[in-house]
Amino acid sequence: MVLIKLKDDEEQYLQDFVKKGEKNARELKRALILLLANKKKKNIEIAEILNVGRNTVWRIKKRYLEEGLQSALEDKPRTGQPKKYTEKHIAEIIALACSKPPEGRKKWTLVLLTEELRKKEGFETINRESVRLILKKTKLNPG
Repeated sequence: MVLIKLKDDEEQYLQDFVKKGEKNARELKRALILLLANKKKKNIEIAEILNVGRNTVWRIKKRYLEEGLQSALEDKPRTGQPKKYTEKHIAEIIALACSKPPEGRKKWTLVLLTEELRKKEGFETINRESVRLILKKTKLNPG
């Protein structure tokens, strides 16, 4: 069993952290885990009180001891699929969406934009959803 002994200022910080309640649920649970561990509660007791797994309790305590309070409270960066399109690509998509639509069309549609982009180098695999999300982030709506 890993024993946690919080410093006075850390304990006060965590109590204030929990009282304000302006953090996400995972951060609040982590703070509560550390506060209960500081009161000499066993991992299984903490897990039952907070309705979390014993491994979660163990991991948070271990992270506190190895990396400090802030690391124990915050989410670690998650890996994910790397960005497929650079700022230059995004600028091209936006420029195309803002340009004059093809002959016989009043405005660009997502399907038309996607078809046109696939003709360009670097956009061979782009799909309608990618175009939609990029335009949504820039507050553009082709229709």
